[in-house]
Amino acid sequence: MNGNEVIAKLKAAGWTLARINGSHHVMVKGSQSVSVPVHGKRDLKPGLLVGIARQTGVKLK
Repeated sequence: MNGNEVIAKLKAAGWTLARINGSHHVMVKGSQSVSVPVHGKRDLKPGLLVGIARQTGVKLK
């Protein structure tokens, strides 16, 4: 799963794109924020996916 796919799932769950800092897209929902790296079509590592899922509460698999 690459960064763009993660962002699409987060947007479907109500998260919005706050800003882009280099290759990191910062998604926000209320007072929470999470950074999602986007490096083209490269897949994110499993540990990073687990961390983003834990922070956001969105099932990514």
